[in-house]
Amino acid sequence: MNKFPEFLDIKLAEGVDVVMDWLLTYLDGFFDIIGFVILQVVLAFENLLLFMPWIIILLLVGLAGWKLVGSIKAGILFMVFMMAIGLFGYWDLSMQTLALVISSVVFALLVGLPMGIVMARSSRAEKILKPILDAMQTMPSFVYLIPALMFFGMGKVPSMFATIIYAVPPVIRLTNVGIRTVNVESVEAAKAFGATSRQILFDVQLPLAKPSIMVGINQTTMMALSMVVIGSMIGAKGLGMEVLLAISRIEVGRGFEAGISIVFLAIIIDRITHSFSEKKPKKDPKK
Repeated sequence: MNKFPEFLDIKLAEGVDVVMDWLLTYLDGFFDIIGFVILQVVLAFENLLLFMPWIIILLLVGLAGWKLVGSIKAGILFMVFMMAIGLFGYWDLSMQTLALVISSVVFALLVGLPMGIVMARSSRAEKILKPILDAMQTMPSFVYLIPALMFFGMGKVPSMFATIIYAVPPVIRLTNVGIRTVNVESVEAAKAFGATSRQILFDVQLPLAKPSIMVGINQTTMMALSMVVIGSMIGAKGLGMEVLLAISRIEVGRGFEAGISIVFLAIIIDRITHSFSEKKPKKDPKK
């Protein structure tokens, strides 16, 4: 009586395996197309970042800190962080990591923003998608590597696929929340002036929901960066691979350098993306 009865066991694993086998058998070509598109996008960003002179990227990062974050000190600090990454010898690896993060966020937004809009405009869709998003956010990130490997093999593509799935929930949720919390009076006023549903969405709801949506993009970006090390386990190059190698060889110094480089990138990306969600005070033209 102290053991759970075996005849009550649910064979969920077997059912999932059957579904995966079916997908691999009948949708193999579809996943090949997806893999090709994902690979071309990440290679385009990677080639661009590696082609640009390091000094140009350094200046752009400093300019972003100054103009977007709104502080010269932030711009100088960002430049110092990027210089430190270069001095550690991880410049190229950091650009590869940045390319993976940017590409993953682009795909996450292409999927997440429309889904967030659908959730905001349909209570039924919200009820269906909320439990799915809960599961996606609570599922251990390592689990996403299994289907990614089965669909795409080793390399950048499965890493990006797993990252997209892991990082997309925040932007969906916060797009939904942002649109739903838009002032009802603003929407009613737009309707009173004869605005169509599409005009209300693009001219009223999305602009007013921008702070919430930008917070979602910020969180999606940070979650994508957090998958860097995990993605390196299935063949993604970059700073994550250095951390993984340091762990396997027990090289503390190497692991610290790669780890602190990831932290520097995370701080820069977080501050820049977060700046878009903040309302900037308008300057008085008379001053």
